[in-house]
Amino acid sequence: MSEDDTGSSAEKEGETDGEEEGVVRRERFAGGPAREFMSSLADDERIFEADLAVDRAHVVMLAEQEIVAEDTAGEILAALEEIEAAVEADGYPDALPDGEDVHEAIETAVIERVGEEGGRMHTARSRNDEVATCIRYALREDVLSVLEGVVETREALLAAAEEHTETLLPGYTHLQPAQPVTVGFWLASYEQALARDTSRLLDAYTRVDECPLGAAAFAGTTFDVDRQQTARLLGFEGIVENAMDAVSARDVQLETVGALSGLAVTLSGLAEDLVVYSNRGFLELDDDYASTSSIMPQKKNPDSLELVRAVAGDAVGAHQALATTLKGLPRSYNRDLQRAGPHVWKTVDDVAAAIDVAGGAVATAEWNDDACAAAAGEGFSTATGVADLLAQAGVPFRTAHEVVALAAADVAALEAEEAEGGAADPDAAIDVLDDAAHAVLGESIADAVDEATLRSALDPAESVASRDSAGGPAPQVVADHVESATAGLEDDMIAVRATQKGLQNAAERLDAEVAGYV
Repeated sequence: MSEDDTGSSAEKEGETDGEEEGVVRRERFAGGPAREFMSSLADDERIFEADLAVDRAHVVMLAEQEIVAEDTAGEILAALEEIEAAVEADGYPDALPDGEDVHEAIETAVIERVGEEGGRMHTARSRNDEVATCIRYALREDVLSVLEGVVETREALLAAAEEHTETLLPGYTHLQPAQPVTVGFWLASYEQALARDTSRLLDAYTRVDECPLGAAAFAGTTFDVDRQQTARLLGFEGIVENAMDAVSARDVQLETVGALSGLAVTLSGLAEDLVVYSNRGFLELDDDYASTSSIMPQKKNPDSLELVRAVAGDAVGAHQALATTLKGLPRSYNRDLQRAGPHVWKTVDDVAAAIDVAGGAVATAEWNDDACAAAAGEGFSTATGVADLLAQAGVPFRTAHEVVALAAADVAALEAEEAEGGAADPDAAIDVLDDAAHAVLGESIADAVDEATLRSALDPAESVASRDSAGGPAPQVVADHVESATAGLEDDMIAVRATQKGLQNAAERLDAEVAGYV
């Protein structure tokens, strides 16, 4: 999508020489190797529909402001309909004339149908403000599409979390057994992270939703245009006020790709955990999200989730590439900006696909409750609970930590003796802890903690239930969190759908305005 910092060619009142070079460059820059290098026509399919909408809104406004005659506006708008139908029938870009970009190709196609008067469609406009508007117009739909996928994935996470508030799961730090938690607690943690990603994308959308159209090349126009009207017809919340900023700014793209890369990083973590849990037998992925080896038929590989991980690297790289393209550019328009778009569109598409895969994998996974429960007590993961009991009995926590640490190696040896793995036998573990207490405290552990309470602390399920502080893994705490998170999810879902409806209404208003001329 190339832009043009030479100003509005339409201010030459539709002048054309009919040469193959199109309506913008003409014979002055007729050919040579740079023409193909500069062309973005093949890549501009992404904004073809956006360009048609922008053209229609601009022509309607020109007619309303009596800058272009109504009958001429009608002919141009009819030609745009023919062009849209031709592309639907014959494909993009085959149905369009050759051009440096989609904007020139469409304008050339209009002039072929209408004659010189077709060139009036570009009055009071540059390709600079035109393409900036097309980018934002298309990006709005893309952001909303991603948001829709994110809220649906959050919905799947919360549904699964509600189902698994009591399903034990080993909690890890440094991928080592740390403390027992639950599947619901783990799932809710990712929903909360995705809620923040949702917030960042919604926030970025508010700045994408500003219309640059009417800024012309970068210094406005002498024509009496109504920028607010074109913004309204295109469903934008408002305009980018300063004309130079309107054509120069690509920070909304950078911000959006930044939010998308953050989302991709969240998804990468979710995918990595699912890969690890699959490896350890805690869950089985649905066949739709796995594949087998080409040579080892017994294998079930989490390939789709490995690709979700890889998308994060691509998204972060795209954000860096885009920032590098933008850094140090002088005001206002520079052709470097033509290279910005591909980073945005690829990131949008990749992250949208990743969210669908990750959400689907979570929603269809089958958890192995027995395997999870057995692993939840491994590695003396209830040790912190025992130290907490000693601290509550008046033993300084660092001293309590020393007692439990001294016992840890012997408890691990007891676990190794268990035929089917899992936590050590409670009676044997209590004996080991008593020996450690005598060594460190000079007294029996029973002098500080009664046996029933100690047994409860050593039990993974009881350990989880005892951690009922705000945000903890206790089943009721997780259930309460799921309830409040669901309310927040519904608010975000309503916001996304209302915004989508607003864009649909704007498109219908534009169609109605166009119908008045065609």
